[in-house]
Amino acid sequence: MNSRTEGYLYLLGFGLSIPLANWMIGNVGTVCVPEGPCLIPVAPGVMAPSGVLMIGLALVLRDLVQRRLGLRWVTGAIVVGALLSGLVAPPALVVASAAAFLLSETADLMVYTPLQARRLVLAVLASSAVGLVVDSLVFLYLAFGSLEFLLGQVLGKGWMVLAALPFIAWLRRRDERIGLKPA
Repeated sequence: MNSRTEGYLYLLGFGLSIPLANWMIGNVGTVCVPEGPCLIPVAPGVMAPSGVLMIGLALVLRDLVQRRLGLRWVTGAIVVGALLSGLVAPPALVVASAAAFLLSETADLMVYTPLQARRLVLAVLASSAVGLVVDSLVFLYLAFGSLEFLLGQVLGKGWMVLAALPFIAWLRRRDERIGLKPA
C-alpha cells in the first residue's frame, strides 16, 4: 500500500471517529445519565462520557493524516470535521462538539507540526496531550457548564493515545526502513 492510500484510510478513520464519538455519548456506557451523557469507567472510581475513546483516537488519526497527506489536507479535514461534528452532534451538544473539535485539533496541529519530522512518537504524544486537554475543557464547559468529568475525559482520551503509540513507533520504523518521508 502506498503512503497516499494509507493517508486516505487515516482520513476516513478520522472522519468516522467524529460521528461515532457523538453517537457513543448518547448510546454507549455502563451508566447513562438522564438528559446527560452515557458514561464508562476509565480508572477505578473515575467515569467519563463514552465518546472520549473516539476523540482520543481522532487526535492520533489527525496526526497520521498530516504525516501522509500534508498540512493542507489536515487543515481541510479539521474544518470539515468541525462542521461534521456540529451536524451529527445531538442538538444540545452542537456548539460544544464543534468548538471543542476545532480548537483541540488546531492545538494538536500546532504542537505536532514542529516536532513530527524529528521525533514522531513524541510529537503524537505531546500534540495529543495538548489536544485532549483543550477538547475536554472546551467540550465539558460548553456542553454541561461543568468540569466534573474533566479527569475522566483526560484519562479516557489518554488511554486511546497510549494504546496507539506502539503502532506509531512501528510506523516510524517502517517508514525509515523503506525510506518513506512525511508529506
